[in-house]
Amino acid sequence: MNDRALECDHASPLLRVKSYDQPSVFQPANLLREGRRQLGRAEVDVPAVCLLDPDGDIVRHLTDTGRAVRHPGWACYHTELWTFDLDGTEVGVIGCAVGASFAVLIAEQLFVSGCELLVSVTSSGMITPLAEAPYFIIIDRALRDEGTSHHYLPPGDWAAAPQRLLDRLGGRIDGLDQGVVTGSTWTTDAPYRETEQAIADARSRGIAAVEMEAAALYAFATAQQRDVMCFAHVTNTMATDGNDFEKGDAGGAHDALELVSAVVGALR
Repeated sequence: MNDRALECDHASPLLRVKSYDQPSVFQPANLLREGRRQLGRAEVDVPAVCLLDPDGDIVRHLTDTGRAVRHPGWACYHTELWTFDLDGTEVGVIGCAVGASFAVLIAEQLFVSGCELLVSVTSSGMITPLAEAPYFIIIDRALRDEGTSHHYLPPGDWAAAPQRLLDRLGGRIDGLDQGVVTGSTWTTDAPYRETEQAIADARSRGIAAVEMEAAALYAFATAQQRDVMCFAHVTNTMATDGNDFEKGDAGGAHDALELVSAVVGALR
């Protein structure tokens, strides 16, 4: 890869004038510096292990049960960072960071603030059944049907999980209350444009589920050489039938935390 802008004849500006080797002028550390100044926050590192909870069920469960406290130094303008003890490991968690661009915005800020491992657990719609729902998917790669990943990596179909993390997870996430399998997902920016044709195309590629963050998070991880691991919680069939989106007790928070504890044990 060289340091020249990618020029493309495609009609969309998304694929034009991208310089993948050039740093951004707007840096997350600078934003947080100004946030601390304006909000009066101390410069305190976030936990080394952090969790993205796009649905917010984990955060709601932790705060409702008094297990989480606000982080004193988090100066993001858009989110609250909570910390809690997970089987002896301090974990930071941010809820409701839904979608590719929001998830990566938060990831950028977490990694310049002391995060060393970021885990994302997002609910997802079933494309190709791998087990009886609900179950978790270790996302090994994600189809890049969103915009954010194309700002971090040149055009391509897939963004992949860091192989070293997949290798360390191999065979070590079992015996949980909900099943865990490995598979690929389709990351979309537009959940209400999951047409029959798009679903059929995803199924033809062997894709297991559809979600909204993984491709962008993996592209960021690849470009910035960060440790990010994404999981899909398959809970629904896009509400095409009744009684959908059932995750389990406490909105699936117990099962998600059991998964995260096993992941942290394997990766840390």
